[in-house]
Amino acid sequence: MLSTELQFTVVVPAAGVGKRMAADRPKQYLTIDGKTVLEHTLDKLISHPNIQHIVVAVHPQDPYFDGLPCRQQPWLTRVDGGDERADSVLAGLNMLAQQQQPDWVLVHDAARPCVSHSEISQLLALAEHQGQGGLLACPVRDTMKRANKDQPSLIDKTVDRDGLWHALTPQFFPFSALRTALSNALQAKIAITDEASAMEWAGHPVQLVESSDKNIKITRPDDLALAAFYLSLENL
Repeated sequence: MLSTELQFTVVVPAAGVGKRMAADRPKQYLTIDGKTVLEHTLDKLISHPNIQHIVVAVHPQDPYFDGLPCRQQPWLTRVDGGDERADSVLAGLNMLAQQQQPDWVLVHDAARPCVSHSEISQLLALAEHQGQGGLLACPVRDTMKRANKDQPSLIDKTVDRDGLWHALTPQFFPFSALRTALSNALQAKIAITDEASAMEWAGHPVQLVESSDKNIKITRPDDLALAAFYLSLENL
């Protein structure tokens, strides 16, 4: 069991606009049972016994964040995010570097409120037992198809799913190594889709920790109802 004396900080990139939701506001501010998706996510994280602080990177002109009831909580810090996810995560890491720099850091999607405490604990255990970072992930179960580049509605070929995983969050890495990897990758204009991709590019080993299918990211309208269902099960 993970010692409760170990305490960690989470960076939550939340500067995106969520165009695929086709809503009147970014997806992290849509509501489930009277609370925004972002609030559900923050509540899930801060209620974990090993998480003591959360840094949220939001758009500089974000009109919603400061109105959240949790905004004044001492465990929550706001920073301005950037144009891309990597920019927002790096902004959060740079802020932490100016304060009490942690040894390890988690990064978690703002629109992923259904992650369980047990899964977070399995990931955090890497700090004690592996000494290297990793991420929650799900093995690919469906047949994978690659679309034709010139005609995206046509299949180019079937891709072998053996060994393929869906990358989820949280992702968990040594603080200094992740900050350096992200900074260097951005300077080199490398396409960084998540923190693991930056660490891979920098040559660091990355562990896969299997996650539940319930750890969904709210991206499209149907996902909101599914997340609401999963969250309702936690209260039964």
